[in-house]
Amino acid sequence: MVDLLGRAGHLQEAENMVMAIPCKPQVAAWVALLSTCRIHGNVEMAEFVAKQILEMEPDNAADYVLLSNNYAAAGNRHLCENVEWQGKEKGVKKHLGLTWIEVNNKVHSFVVEDQDHPQMIEIHGELQRLSGLMHDAGYVPRTKFILHDVEEEEKVFCLCHHSEKLAIALGLINTAPGTPLRIIGL
Repeated sequence: MVDLLGRAGHLQEAENMVMAIPCKPQVAAWVALLSTCRIHGNVEMAEFVAKQILEMEPDNAADYVLLSNNYAAAGNRHLCENVEWQGKEKGVKKHLGLTWIEVNNKVHSFVVEDQDHPQMIEIHGELQRLSGLMHDAGYVPRTKFILHDVEEEEKVFCLCHHSEKLAIALGLINTAPGTPLRIIGL
């Protein structure tokens, strides 16, 4: 619910919901709120929320990355780098995101921009087909959240070749239309 409120732009209502939880709020609720702060550019709330999260789990690299991403999306490269430095000083290590899908009783895993799957040519073809359909429907990728210092075209490529999208494309090319796809990410 916190994520839904936050994505809809009701950040204060989402924060109030987390604060109203009778027991100490779970990290997941705060993380959901921190993620939506980036979407809406609310750096002040992001700092408050990150403080709550880092008090509960000071050794989780993902929390530093989320706060850093908030600063980067707001154009504050200095604070972004400062948060990254703080995480490194504390010895936290960022792990690469991993996505799994089971297709025909076999589990397949992907990381961002993965190129190792034996069906990668077909997967890329499916992603290209889907990108064309989305473009024709009016979809415009939101590249402002790609924080790497690369050209716009490469940012679009990164968005299109995220691990979840690779898994979905594999599922689509290997199952009958209408088959439910179950994607698990870590």
